[in-house]
Amino acid sequence: MIRGQYGADPAALCYEAYQAAAKREIDFLLCDTAGRQHTKTNLMAELQKMKRILAKLDPDAPHETLLVVDATTGSNAINQAREFHSALTLTGLIVTKLDGSGKGGIIVAIQNELGIPTRFVGTGENIVNFAPFDAREFLANML
Repeated sequence: MIRGQYGADPAALCYEAYQAAAKREIDFLLCDTAGRQHTKTNLMAELQKMKRILAKLDPDAPHETLLVVDATTGSNAINQAREFHSALTLTGLIVTKLDGSGKGGIIVAIQNELGIPTRFVGTGENIVNFAPFDAREFLANML
């Protein structure tokens, strides 16, 4: 885990983390940018800067850009996906809280409107409740 000091530039931290991972021959680097709001222009600009910095180190990076959305937020999740996709070109979704009142209709709506596939789902608070998305199982649970 690579950490920066409070208030550090997120793009610089991603740059350092990429270099550290490459030096240590680590196959996967996750840059967690949790807490970003799609309505905050400066935070979205930071994400775009992070993507540009990683692309300087590896033209194919980032290889995946995933958005985590809460199934209970309804149409706000579509707005989030729309804004993040516009800024970053998302490659997939992680949908959480499918065990609650939200049944995940946003999965269908986001796929329909933006063509972003759902990669993983969360149905609880433990690692065993995190799984790859299975469309057949999802549909069976909705019916």
